Amino acid sequence: MPISDDPGRFQPGASVVHADGRVLTVETNRGHGQRLLIKFEGIDSRADAERCRGTLYIGSNELRRLDADEYWPHELAGCSVVDLSGAPVGTVVGVVPGAAQDLLAIDAAAGERLVPIVKDIVVKVDLGDRKVTIDPPDGLLDP
Repeated sequence: MPISDDPGRFQPGASVVHADGRVLTVETNRGHGQRLLIKFEGIDSRADAERCRGTLYIGSNELRRLDADEYWPHELAGCSVVDLSGAPVGTVVGVVPGAAQDLLAIDAAAGERLVPIVKDIVVKVDLGDRKVTIDPPDGLLDP
């Protein structure tokens, strides 16, 4: 799933890095429904393009600045999760895009738990301490 809210990010001439280290340059792009179709220089068939799906990255120095209460999904991965009392809940293993809001995927003792990323539940994120504090409603973390 693409993670970009910057429609200008993939203009002709922009570059991304493939997982194998190749730098790919955007040749053209066009909208297709809710998606953006991108043609990269040297990627000339649909089969070649399909092999690139999920393997393209931009450098962290190219990420836009976020507001104080915003975080990139990769920044949350690995953070410990505690409840309001400080009791451990688990570890963030990722962020799952959701229809209404994104969800924290937490590796908890009782298995993976999905927690909506809303201010009433995710009450504090401290990237310096690598800790996320949550106030889960009753039953949210039940197996």
